Amino acid sequence: MKNQSVNKKTFSELIEQHQAIIHKITLVYANGSLNREDLFQDICLQLWRSYPNFRGDAKISTWMYRVALNTAISNVRKKDKGLHFEQLNENDRNDTENSDEKEQVKLLYQAIARLNRIDKAIILLWLEEKSYDEIALILGISKTNVSVKLVRIKRKLEEIIFSTMNE
Repeated sequence: MKNQSVNKKTFSELIEQHQAIIHKITLVYANGSLNREDLFQDICLQLWRSYPNFRGDAKISTWMYRVALNTAISNVRKKDKGLHFEQLNENDRNDTENSDEKEQVKLLYQAIARLNRIDKAIILLWLEEKSYDEIALILGISKTNVSVKLVRIKRKLEEIIFSTMNE
C-alpha cells in the first residue's frame, strides 16, 4: 500500500510538471472546453494505466506524448464523425501579450485543426521543438518520413492560412 501511494505521488508530480503537453494535445484534438476536459481526463487515465510499464527507455516527455497522442487519436476514431473546431479564445492561449501575435497563433491553430490526425501530431511535436528523431520515436515512423511530412505540412498550413486570410 505504501508503494502505491509513492507511485501515485510520483505520477501526480509528473502530470503537474508536464501538463502543458496534455493541454496542447487536447487543444488540437478536441473542440470545446468540456470536450478538452474529457480528453484531458482520458489521457491522464491512460497515462496512469501505462505508467507501470514505463521502462525509462525514452524521456518521460516522449513517452507522455506518445500515450497522449495515441489516446487523442483513438478518441477521435471512436467518435467516428467529422471534427469541428471552435475558434480559440483568449483563455485558450493567454501566453502571448501582443494582440497581433495572438491573432497569428489563433490562425495557426485553426489551420492545424484542419489537418489530418497524423499531420496534427507531427506539427504539434515540431512546434514543441522536438527533434526529428524524437518525433519519429513518438509516432513510430522514420526520421526521413518526418522530414518529408513536415515539408508538406508546412506548405499545406501556408495554403490554409493564405486562403483563410483572403476569404
